[in-house]
Amino acid sequence: MGWFSSLGLVPWRVIQGRNLWVLVVGRSPREHRIGIPEFKYVANMHGDEAVGRELLLHLIEYLVTRDGRDPEITNLINSTRIHIMPSMNPDGFEAVVKPDCFYNDGRDNSNLYDLNRNFPDAFELNNVTRQPETVAVMTWLTTETFVLSANLHGGALVASYPFDNGVPATGTLYSRSLTPDDDVFQYLANTYASRNPDMKRNSCRIKTGFSNGIVNGYSWYPLKGGMQDYNYIWAQCFEITLELSCCKYPRKEKLPSFWKDNKDSLIEYIKQVHIGVKGQVFDQNETPLSNVTVEVQDRKHICPYRTNKFGEYYLLLLPGSYVIEVTVPGHDPHLTKVTIPPKSQNFSALKKDILLPFRGQLDHITESNPLCPRIPLYSELQGHSAATKPSLFLFLVILFHILFK
Repeated sequence: MGWFSSLGLVPWRVIQGRNLWVLVVGRSPREHRIGIPEFKYVANMHGDEAVGRELLLHLIEYLVTRDGRDPEITNLINSTRIHIMPSMNPDGFEAVVKPDCFYNDGRDNSNLYDLNRNFPDAFELNNVTRQPETVAVMTWLTTETFVLSANLHGGALVASYPFDNGVPATGTLYSRSLTPDDDVFQYLANTYASRNPDMKRNSCRIKTGFSNGIVNGYSWYPLKGGMQDYNYIWAQCFEITLELSCCKYPRKEKLPSFWKDNKDSLIEYIKQVHIGVKGQVFDQNETPLSNVTVEVQDRKHICPYRTNKFGEYYLLLLPGSYVIEVTVPGHDPHLTKVTIPPKSQNFSALKKDILLPFRGQLDHITESNPLCPRIPLYSELQGHSAATKPSLFLFLVILFHILFK
């Protein structure tokens, strides 16, 4: 247990008499470091899906035993603050008496709630009792500046990306629900799936519409109150869902093969926290400005992304040229052009600090521009974004199918 405590393993929240443990791997793991992005893995939110839990325990051991010996892992730990929660639903895990591939009593928590249907939803009212585990995770997301995340499940082999729920404005009339960052999400899902041979070719026996091991969550099946949509909309954290095994609770002798198949994907996915651009926003006195809106033109979020209390921003972007728009209430938007190079710079996103032509700390920002309420923000949105508008040809094909099938 010595290396656990030195790298930040703590009983982080007590839920139903049990601890939710979070391991923080990084230099000075209990402290925030400017310019060091935060990453997290969360597993076992369905207690009967055991593979993710075991993989994260293997990942912890791999990271801490390779640190200082493997240059790639050492650089990753030096440049990233990695949070690992092996089990979000320890009560559900303990409730599994007779493991089964398809369904076990431990899916829900001890109050019989599905934790992946328990978060606020941006598309429709999710009027359920928030569970202690859910509240703990929601609180956690407000205390850290998470940039990238994945939650680990079982029962299929696929990397699923947001949105899980949707409205016509996000493309649901065409059996999909796309975010403004759909290109990045598809890239992230492909990053994981392409390094897992079974996931890429969908080795499960069930028929699916998965392409190369990835799928848009809504196009697979709509889901209200999921954690990945909540992370993206309200926590500014890009999260995908990793379904890692055809069998939810496989026999223990199968576990080594899961680690072999997923190790490279797990490591490579963490590295993606370093794509895009990052920096701080300052006034002319070089004072960091918190709660300032920082968005990319043409891909703005329903809940605008903002700087943290240190004035930091992180935007995950693929290589290309972009215009960053910084908005402060009462002032004209400040525009900055950036070009993301084809390859990340040695475990670091492009660094671009932004100096605003204002003097003095803007204390009124927080009061005049509050954070987004946890309500169905998309419910009043009309029309279609450019990412979700189908072509005329696709419209005619759908119409033909309806009329003549």
